[in-house]
Amino acid sequence: MTLIDAAAKAERPVSPALFGLTVFASASLVFMVQPMAAKLILPLLGGAPAVWNTSMAFFQGALLAGYAYAHLLQRVRSMRRQAVIHAAALLIAALVLPLRVHELLGPPSSDHPALWLLAALGLMVGGPFAILSATAPLAQAWHARVFRAGEGRGPYVLYAASNLGSLIALLAYPVAVEPSLALQAQSIGWSLGYGAFALLMICLGLLVARAPAVDHPVAAAGPRPPLRDLWRQRLTWVALAAIPSSLMLGVTTHLTTDVASAPFIWVVPLALYLLTFIIAFQDRPAIPPDAALLFQAAAVAACAVILPFKTTNLVVQLAVHLGAFFLTALVCHQGLVRRRPETSRLTEFYLFLSLGGVVGGAFNAFVAPVVFNNVWEYPLVLALSCLARPWEAGFDKAWRWGVFVAAIVCVVAAPVVAGLVAGSEGTVRILLAVVTVSAFLVRRSTMLFFATISMLLISAQAAGDRVDVRQSWRSFFGVVRQSAMPVDALGGEVRMLAHGTTLHGAQATSPDFRCRPLVYYAPETPIGQVFSAMRAENMRLEIGAVGLGTGAVAAYTRPGDRLTFFEIDPLVVKIANDPAYFTYTTECARGEVDYVIGDARQTLTDQPEGRFDLLLIDAFSSDAVPAHLLTLEAVRMYLDRLKPDGVLILHLSNRNLDLISPAMAVAEAAGGSALLQRHSAAYGSPPLWESAEDVIILAKSPEGLAPFANDVNWDPVDPTLARPWTDDYTNLPGALYARLKEQWRWLP
Repeated sequence: MTLIDAAAKAERPVSPALFGLTVFASASLVFMVQPMAAKLILPLLGGAPAVWNTSMAFFQGALLAGYAYAHLLQRVRSMRRQAVIHAAALLIAALVLPLRVHELLGPPSSDHPALWLLAALGLMVGGPFAILSATAPLAQAWHARVFRAGEGRGPYVLYAASNLGSLIALLAYPVAVEPSLALQAQSIGWSLGYGAFALLMICLGLLVARAPAVDHPVAAAGPRPPLRDLWRQRLTWVALAAIPSSLMLGVTTHLTTDVASAPFIWVVPLALYLLTFIIAFQDRPAIPPDAALLFQAAAVAACAVILPFKTTNLVVQLAVHLGAFFLTALVCHQGLVRRRPETSRLTEFYLFLSLGGVVGGAFNAFVAPVVFNNVWEYPLVLALSCLARPWEAGFDKAWRWGVFVAAIVCVVAAPVVAGLVAGSEGTVRILLAVVTVSAFLVRRSTMLFFATISMLLISAQAAGDRVDVRQSWRSFFGVVRQSAMPVDALGGEVRMLAHGTTLHGAQATSPDFRCRPLVYYAPETPIGQVFSAMRAENMRLEIGAVGLGTGAVAAYTRPGDRLTFFEIDPLVVKIANDPAYFTYTTECARGEVDYVIGDARQTLTDQPEGRFDLLLIDAFSSDAVPAHLLTLEAVRMYLDRLKPDGVLILHLSNRNLDLISPAMAVAEAAGGSALLQRHSAAYGSPPLWESAEDVIILAKSPEGLAPFANDVNWDPVDPTLARPWTDDYTNLPGALYARLKEQWRWLP
């Protein structure tokens, strides 16, 4: 180091560490507020995968607004004016704090849920999120203004610091923040954090304004490229950013819809997405580009071949899908790093990068649910991601053409063999394995690799797990499928309705069993027992049921009974009332059946007190749990809607969460009398005849449960196993851990 350099370093008014701290803090706040906003607003829409996708599209749009603001701010030549403008923007955005759901929009709309969600998020957090998002490009532009090229680690490394802060905050929320802090405390704490950050950012701006600007010779940047080449470069940035953004939402939707959804599974793809930015923008990437390309070719080929085989081992499914997504996102982001411009165009680069994120997210959130009846956007973008690899024709290698022809033969043969030859699963898998290996061998030829992966996706889909799906629908709230299977004990074919990976009801087509409720609602199950007991006690029943499914409980109604279904998805109402699919509500119901569309918490609140003899809350068996329906405030409201001797049924069966412990605590705190039954299907019972089931019943007083008091199937509840959930506190991670402890006894 020369004496001049040493003197310059000593006189430097801004420490490089201050830039890193500011960027890290802003990113932490950005990714802390996303799950916090979800906790405030998303449960009102049922927690479906599309709710998360729409929210991500909103946040990507707000990110684009922040990057555009940072880009436009660089047109202000005076650094002092930039600092003043940004300080004012920070303070104006703070006017919406603390975070809350504004009442201006009213309750959620089931007809236009995406629009309601976007508007609600915009009012609640749009301003602070956009201003915070502007920090990374703005701080990097200021860094380039203060430091010469080659001095320090360069402004682009700050982007890695930004994503590191995002990753830490994202993982900390479900693990530490949500279980330990009430929602009001989270909102106040985040607002205070925003205030501290605003002071930090203003200090940084003032210090940079005082620092002498460093000259960056125009010659060093080279001549500006022609306009045509400039826009080709910009569109390349957009494409390379759009692919990982779309894949992140696509793999999340696929896993939550078609594999085995688990709580917080959306955290994993988003965390991997952020990690790829951290690696790609490092000076010395932990995974070199050549290694990333090699592993990505293998992962994408493996993902394409197992994508339709939903019965594959869960651990293998998660590893392959998440691995392919991670490596593809890394390849795209490393491609962006290779194409990044000189620092004078830094904010422009981030603006188009953000635009690509919006394009990818908007495609999944708004376009795909309208044009596809299944999650087809995931395999489509997976195939297109092959074109993001370095462009090499490779047509001059004769052996590659031979491999490609062999792949074509196997691609055509696999579905033919699967359809014509019984017990041909082994042969089909060998044929598809040949195509998978062929794709890897031709990976250096971009077009051949893309063509092989595309054919593999189509062939595997045609030859994959053969479930007799008769019809598939898609709405904002998810993918609904009507399938069928033969059950001899039920007189032939049985139709089933599944929402994602969760069975929501079944009905036999035989006249002898058509009006018998099956699975969760069979007479042998706790729900069936309660309906039968209440019918014996009351000549006429006023019944409410949250969650429609196939409408099986309608078969329990008698002349004079009235049943009101509370359902959030209008599509489910349409399917359950179409005799071409199910007839419980149209042929089997003997009483009056009504429907109320909307979130059950809101629509039940609008019902008169003391209305129901029997109220069934059946919204917790899916993987996306509307926790706001199981809080102390919600249960108190349910009890208020019951007649003095009415009974509340909480159906708590769930593969991934222990909902029984918090529900027992809530029942005690709500002042009700409660009983629990953990039912197992009878040994040797026919398929779909009945199912295992966890149910808690509540009444306003012990007298309300008198018909069940001496029944040995019902046990007293233990309210000491968990803290009761409230509107201000829920602990889904704790419920997940409790269920894991049931399966793995060695856990502490």
